[in-house]
Amino acid sequence: MNRKKLLNARSIEITLNRLAQQLIENHGDFKNTVIIGLQSRGIHVMHQLVGILESSGVKDLAHGTLDITFFRDDFRRRDAPLQPSMTKIDVLLEGKKVVFVDDVLFTGRSVRSAMDAIQSFGRPSEIELLVLIDRRFSRELPIQPDYVGRQVDSLDGDRVSVEWQGPEAKENAVYLEIGEHE
Repeated sequence: MNRKKLLNARSIEITLNRLAQQLIENHGDFKNTVIIGLQSRGIHVMHQLVGILESSGVKDLAHGTLDITFFRDDFRRRDAPLQPSMTKIDVLLEGKKVVFVDDVLFTGRSVRSAMDAIQSFGRPSEIELLVLIDRRFSRELPIQPDYVGRQVDSLDGDRVSVEWQGPEAKENAVYLEIGEHE
């Protein structure tokens, strides 16, 4: 499998700062907005954005994480049992603007699952979607992001992976792993 780096740590930082500024333009003081990171990979992007927003002067930013495991349409089709992650939403979402945050938008199924799952916490007045990477030609559902870090055109069999610095990766980076094509 051929692996190509699409974004390095500096490019990710610039992209996240741009996305944070777009959120500030559209949500102002965030008094009626809640940022929700989708488990598991969207929480890394959400934490980065929250840090940037708070350092930009946004106070008391409501944010949380949402696990969509049992709302997925394929959770019973897996060979091994799925392990749910923790949902942590400490605010009532009734009438609030919600911004879902995820790392990669691929088929749209995770976002559809998140829209089902969020109803347990109240009925938001509006839901927006922010993604670091949009694989725009692979959608199975009519879901489009409101905020996009970067669009990536890829073929079936390719994979886009976002790696965050830690034990598994030496730096923040986004890779396109080119698979076998017919």
